Amino acid sequence: MKRTDITDLFPDATKEQIDKLLGINGADINSAKGDLTGLQGQLADAQKQIEKLQQGSGQSDQLAAANKAIKDLQAELKGMKDAESLRQIRDKVAADKKVPAKLLTGDTEEACAAQADSILAFAQSHGYPAVPDAGEANHHASGDKTAAGYAKLSADLFGNE
Repeated sequence: MKRTDITDLFPDATKEQIDKLLGINGADINSAKGDLTGLQGQLADAQKQIEKLQQGSGQSDQLAAANKAIKDLQAELKGMKDAESLRQIRDKVAADKKVPAKLLTGDTEEACAAQADSILAFAQSHGYPAVPDAGEANHHASGDKTAAGYAKLSADLFGNE
């Protein structure tokens, strides 16, 4: 507001009245400017917080993905540890019982030992027939260990003639 604006509205106003009115108007304007400056500062702070939250949102997604990867790796590691523990159990029982470890499928030492005992019992009850010469290297067949002897053995074992 200018002095001329006041004199146009109030032609009878004195210089002192106009000065006082301009002072009040100036104080109101300065107060409004201060309020505006404060609001602009608050707006800038709010915009910074929004940017941080948006960046944090991206970090939150990255953190969630990292946590999932950690859980997946922990599960994989547990599976590997369980498999190794099971392999060690089977190898121990196989060595103790003198059976092939790959024949054991139990999940505990007791189960594997029971399987090994069953395998040994089966092997003893279904033993291999005695074969003359038994395929020994550098051993020449003689006497009844000829083709005729094997034919007789086959007939005895399998009923073939």
